[in-house]
Amino acid sequence: MTRLLGALRALVVYTAITIALLSLIIAAGGHEVLPALRALWEGSFGSSYALASATFVRATPLLLAGLGVTLAFRAGVWNIGAEGQLLVGAAAAAIVALATQHALGAMTVPVALLAGATAGAAWAGIAALLRQRFGVLEVISTIMLNFIAVYLIGYLVRGPMQEPTHIYPQSAALDPLAHLPRLVPGTRLHLGALIALAVAPVMWWALRRTAAGFRVRAVGANADAARSAGGIDVARTRAGAFILSGAFAGLAGGIELTGVTFALYENLSPGYGFTAIAVALLARLDPLAVVLTAVLFGGLESGALAMQREAGIPSATVSVVEGALILFALAGGAREAGWLRASFTGHLASRRGK
Repeated sequence: MTRLLGALRALVVYTAITIALLSLIIAAGGHEVLPALRALWEGSFGSSYALASATFVRATPLLLAGLGVTLAFRAGVWNIGAEGQLLVGAAAAAIVALATQHALGAMTVPVALLAGATAGAAWAGIAALLRQRFGVLEVISTIMLNFIAVYLIGYLVRGPMQEPTHIYPQSAALDPLAHLPRLVPGTRLHLGALIALAVAPVMWWALRRTAAGFRVRAVGANADAARSAGGIDVARTRAGAFILSGAFAGLAGGIELTGVTFALYENLSPGYGFTAIAVALLARLDPLAVVLTAVLFGGLESGALAMQREAGIPSATVSVVEGALILFALAGGAREAGWLRASFTGHLASRRGK
């Protein structure tokens, strides 16, 4: 609970910093600040339609991928590959959905989501295996796997999965029976938002109340002490957290496909997996706080498009602010930031010792 309260206080501070930074950047660009901020608000939180059809829809993959990053980081695993895991999850969901939608009908959706989660777990499993067997730092392997996933999607939508006319670089569209149901008629809000929302308290409870959660926290806090004093299999615990982290990101990709895009194509993700790292860090690796930071970043990205459309402010401005927020979080001396630095330094030292 202390971690959650600290994350909530930090969220208030970071929200204020966000507004201040945006105002400075907008003013420095020669634009009027108040109209731009008004457009940002109206495009993100200013109406029920903006919330349901923009902010919550964008927050859904951020929430799931952010929870995956949170789990990995809590175990001392630097999973930077949520983007690639999300993409291969979407690809697997598309392959399964297109192959089974006429035979399974409405049951296509859960099967496709399971395929997406499995593919994400398998993609993370590659990096976990490389770390365990060959000592390859997961920071390197997951970044490289991100690139492979991007080019894999490009190959699929321009090759074996391209739509029947072979005009557009995308797959065929899913049948309506293979779409996630809408929660609110007339909006884009889909059932995937509830699925993502349900995962957060389950993860919070599991980390705090189960033996597996204790092992994850112990290994993340001090792997040597967990191994020697607690008798914990550190390698197995980290690998399990790593693979489950990938499953959450893969599920996010499957949900994005069946709930939003309804087809596989390049640039399906505008960087959700990378933003998820910011979501997790600003939440101080607390699963419940990740819900709030995911909504914050979902609102920022939704409002950025409205700000660009209505006030002529480049949407990349928000990306600059998001990056600055991470620097503030790391430079602010937050406990999790210190843990991340110490964990990475200790990991490098242990590798050099070998």
